[in-house]
Amino acid sequence: MKKSVATILLCLVNFFAFAQEEPTPLPPVDEKYMGVHPMVLVSNGSRIYASVMPTYEEPRNVQLIYDLDNTNLPLLNLVRDADLVTIVPSAFNLEHLIRGERLTINADVYMGHFQRGGMLTYKNIEILLDSQLYLRKLEELEQSHIRQKYESALLPNNQRLLVHQIQAAPSYDQIILLFDDVTCITEFVSKSAVPSANETYRKLGFCGSMKPLYYEYQDFEK
Repeated sequence: MKKSVATILLCLVNFFAFAQEEPTPLPPVDEKYMGVHPMVLVSNGSRIYASVMPTYEEPRNVQLIYDLDNTNLPLLNLVRDADLVTIVPSAFNLEHLIRGERLTINADVYMGHFQRGGMLTYKNIEILLDSQLYLRKLEELEQSHIRQKYESALLPNNQRLLVHQIQAAPSYDQIILLFDDVTCITEFVSKSAVPSANETYRKLGFCGSMKPLYYEYQDFEK
């Protein structure tokens, strides 16, 4: 009898322990985030990062960077060698990425800007968005001004991404790779609300060795 009671108690303990480990199911995604969400691809060694090309309008009013799980060597070589690579995925719900979920998409890959003369290089290839590195929603933005602010996204091997905090128009989107995770000033006053890329590199020079990854201002002129 005692053995039976002990067995039942053990089963109950195991049941409740298993139940506690079950992940809480997420609510359904909001259909307002469904659409075509172009991205820019940038590289860091053997890694590729995808950054959603944000706008001021929903649903793409978000700065969002993902690390890719990539085994496509031609894609890696293209991103390494080209000045700019953009992708146009098939329609998907962006809220999956806002939540930080792992997601596979299919996309057309362009060498250059897909809307400004870019050349279609790969069509409908599979891309695995593995892990979220950075998220910022473009809501209640500061008025455009000459004080620029950057946030950090920590990478392995003591590296960081510096991401410009987009302001109300006119403004700019910028991503810079820092090779060393050093403490440095990531706010500065620029000559205008939309400084040149070269000016931003000079202002951030105290952060050490860096690699420009992406700079865009035309989408944020108004």
